[in-house]
Amino acid sequence: MKIETVKYSISGMTCDHCAKSIEKKFEGKNGVISKSVNYKDAEGEFQYNSELLSKDEIVEQINSTGHYKVVDEIIKNNGNGNNIYDEDSLSSKKLRKNFDYDLIIIGGGSAAFSAAIKASSLEKKVLMINDGLPIGGTCVNVGCVPSKTLIRNGEQFYNSNNPNFTAITPGNSTLDFKEAIRQKTELVEELRQGKYIDILKDDKNVTILKGRAELVDNNTVSVEKDTYSAANILISTGSSTFIPDIPGLNEVGYLTNETLYDLEDLPEHLIVLGGRYIALENAQLFSRLGAKVTVLQRSNRIIPDEMPDVSEQLTESLIKENIDIKTGVKLKSVEKRGEKIVVVAMVKDKEEIIEGSHIFIATGRKGNTGNFESKGIELFGENFIKTNNFLETSIPNIYAAGDITGKYLFVYSAAYEGALAVENMFTENKRKTDYSVFPWVVFTDPQIAGVGMDENQAEGNKIDYDVSTISLSDVPRSIAARNTKGFIKLLRDKNSDKLIGARILASEGSELLMEIALAIKYGITVADLKNMFHPYLTLSEGVKIAAISFDMDVNKLSCCAV
Repeated sequence: MKIETVKYSISGMTCDHCAKSIEKKFEGKNGVISKSVNYKDAEGEFQYNSELLSKDEIVEQINSTGHYKVVDEIIKNNGNGNNIYDEDSLSSKKLRKNFDYDLIIIGGGSAAFSAAIKASSLEKKVLMINDGLPIGGTCVNVGCVPSKTLIRNGEQFYNSNNPNFTAITPGNSTLDFKEAIRQKTELVEELRQGKYIDILKDDKNVTILKGRAELVDNNTVSVEKDTYSAANILISTGSSTFIPDIPGLNEVGYLTNETLYDLEDLPEHLIVLGGRYIALENAQLFSRLGAKVTVLQRSNRIIPDEMPDVSEQLTESLIKENIDIKTGVKLKSVEKRGEKIVVVAMVKDKEEIIEGSHIFIATGRKGNTGNFESKGIELFGENFIKTNNFLETSIPNIYAAGDITGKYLFVYSAAYEGALAVENMFTENKRKTDYSVFPWVVFTDPQIAGVGMDENQAEGNKIDYDVSTISLSDVPRSIAARNTKGFIKLLRDKNSDKLIGARILASEGSELLMEIALAIKYGITVADLKNMFHPYLTLSEGVKIAAISFDMDVNKLSCCAV
């Protein structure tokens, strides 16, 4: 008898029952002497008679469950808590003998590209399969890029006719909507080519295929009549607009972010369904370009996930720009009457009829899931894919990243997840997602910018906290610019003097976020912030003033003696 011991890293286990079910697979199996599987360490150790049983047979037995996957063979621990793996036993080179690729990526947006670039840097063979939107996904084609360039266009046009200074006579500026759309399209095409297509076109490790991918099994996808296999699969198919079930809506027709930025003519009256960031950014954008805009929001206030002070002050700013905001709306029907679109709704229990020329739907997002659920991938909410903290789906060798995970629907979080998923597939440096210090922005004017906790979250985490809020009328830069809409709010852990969160409502307020994010992440105290130099007449000086205001009345501060 030749007795040997082998230890494997095993993915897919979530509890002791998982470990016991793997052990049970080896009960009575010829050649097995002992087995010990630990789900917390994600490891399994097997003692066996190598004359009767091979390593490959042990691996096949584990993988045959369908839920668990041998990631690699552990040779030893390096003494620092990290395992050393056998690069020859179960490396991608050996896996590739059984599969066409190391990794198949379904999708072509930011998560997909980040994953492909990372995998290529690890010398992995990658197939990216894209369908739907052009290469680049939502952000560059129908999201961040077109919306933000049009927002800046609208901002300049609006400000030229609505100056903050009495010395300036409002002009009679005009706007060529067709030219605005043409210039937007030119930028989209330039960035799609330069930042996506050209990045991978000469990469020997990455192949890009156009077509609709369907899962065949845990390692195989089909595109029309062809099939492709890989050791791992990453789903990064993104999200699309959730269309509410409103009688008459489909017959009338509607706009989403995929069609709004390609209009040939400026809408006369845009009805916006929704009251969160996509709805409000575009409501203000089209209002500033010259359209009449009505916002219909189901909740009792816009941006309902934030604290009321954010909602109230933004509402006030938008109303001043003649945007009609209706909250507490229950939509009853939509119909066409001549050239008009008519929405019938209950607004705070009173029926109203709203007439417009176009309807824009921004009532939330849903995952683009294809046939994934039918193949055993667990979903949640509006067809989003459920993942663990390592971005694994319910099938261990299939990962998901980006909007499809339904967590943070931003281009930068998608890119982060794409690269992290690849790290967790192919390296021993497995890391959990970390969104503890996550900055975000709503690009209205004033912008909403946030990082860390708000008051509700601090209370939910049982933190003894206090709040410092200053108006922009307390910030010299804003006073000089005669633009004092908004506030800067900081939250502090009273016991440690460390910041735990911030909410900012200000023109260009997003530019303040990263100082605060760094302070939260690296434990910089409020005292430290107060002692740092902040140049006078910069918006960032507002962060220092807010920090000082935790312990001192802002009205007792000299304008430059801070």
